[in-house]
Amino acid sequence: MAQYIIAHDLGTSGNKATLFHIDGRFVKSCTIPYEVHFFGKNCAEQDPEDWWAAVCRATQNVMEGIEKTDVIAISFSAQMQGCLLVDGKGKPLRPSIIWADQRAVKETEHLNREIGFDRMYELTGHRLNPSYTLEKIMWLKEHEPEVYQKASRSLQAKDYILFRLTGEFATDYSDASGTNALDLEHLCWSDEIVEASGIRRSLLPELHNSTDIIGKVTKEAAKASGLCEGTPVICGGGDGPCAAVGAGCIHDNELFATFGTSAWIGGTTKEKFLDEEKIFFCFANIIPGKYMPCGAMQAAGSSYSYIRGLLEPGRPYSELNAMIEKSPAGAKELLFLPYMLGERCPRWNEETSGAFLGIKMHHTREDYIRAVIEGVAYNLELILAAYRKYLSVDSLILTGGGAKGDVVCQILSDVFEAKLRTPDHVEEATSIAAAVTAGVGAGVYHSFEEITRFLKIQKEYTPNTGNEAVYHKMKRIFDASYYALESVYKMF
Repeated sequence: MAQYIIAHDLGTSGNKATLFHIDGRFVKSCTIPYEVHFFGKNCAEQDPEDWWAAVCRATQNVMEGIEKTDVIAISFSAQMQGCLLVDGKGKPLRPSIIWADQRAVKETEHLNREIGFDRMYELTGHRLNPSYTLEKIMWLKEHEPEVYQKASRSLQAKDYILFRLTGEFATDYSDASGTNALDLEHLCWSDEIVEASGIRRSLLPELHNSTDIIGKVTKEAAKASGLCEGTPVICGGGDGPCAAVGAGCIHDNELFATFGTSAWIGGTTKEKFLDEEKIFFCFANIIPGKYMPCGAMQAAGSSYSYIRGLLEPGRPYSELNAMIEKSPAGAKELLFLPYMLGERCPRWNEETSGAFLGIKMHHTREDYIRAVIEGVAYNLELILAAYRKYLSVDSLILTGGGAKGDVVCQILSDVFEAKLRTPDHVEEATSIAAAVTAGVGAGVYHSFEEITRFLKIQKEYTPNTGNEAVYHKMKRIFDASYYALESVYKMF
């Protein structure tokens, strides 16, 4: 009898349910979209009932044609750093404030005064920032006290779905490490941070490994979702740490790069991994006892889509990739700074903006498009350089939509001066991680080594040493250009 795992990727724009056979074969997937409500200067919220409806509809879709008793477990990868306050019965008291929301500026300043920037990074592995859960709870306490007083728990997106499926309040260490409230080394809620924040500790849910069985599908949830009552529900994790495991980085000091709408370099380590310059941050891994360092930039694929819309609207990316090949390495010394949305790593400067530099009369459309990809690569290489202060890195796994283009992969390999390997499922990393987590939690897999059931390396890209000199020069100019413009950004 066939047996299956359902993995949910509960993202910002929708939920994707994927049905996998336990031997690792992809069977089918279904994505149900939902809205993000942006308002004010920097507010972003979602209706948690939209999450639940999407999970139910997507589950029903992927289960068509199979026996519900053949689903052995369900688990999740999900958006992080949210804040959904619920009452004691799990009823949402207001919409969820999601990761993109930046309203909690004063609360961030308060924590900086009370604990200090360096101490927070030491404790949590993260910088102080309004995007984190703790600062959002503090904002609600100050601005919506009636909601705060009624609250029993603050939940992440996947935690709310766990509750709807099982009736249990819980979170995992990976999601907890994205709240700014977890002591990363000891894997517990930090008394020091909670006391400084002034929030009730009871709002923070019970901590679990990502592989823990949180409960079983209730009768009510079974009716709504189409799942079989009693199906084990495995905790799952945040999408950042899931991305590392889903890329195949399960051993110590393995790194991967993802080129999607945003881009990042992350990996798996057995020790808490912090940087003296605080360029990257560090999560608890979904693999129990391990960590996931990560350095993320804002506008990778979104920079590519911007230039496409400007120069070649509607043209397939495969054709744009062919255009890139008509421009030489270095794009005839045309430089692009990919700071279209401000920047996280390595700059940590929200005032930055995008720019083309070195523009000459001989530059063509092909040069502009290539310069955008190279600019993203230069910025990612600075993140990689931060890792290289601690690790020897000569190979990375590459995932994300950008990994579909050979020329993009080759540019990254040349700029990184590292071999890049792409798996057969470059856009399924988080779903694969959720599936393996479900399998380990349900006892079907003995360990995360079973990731090899799901992933096979498809291509390898080796640095072209003939491009080394031009990229060394362009990388120096790229870095110098940012610092030359740093004071100018403040004038916009």
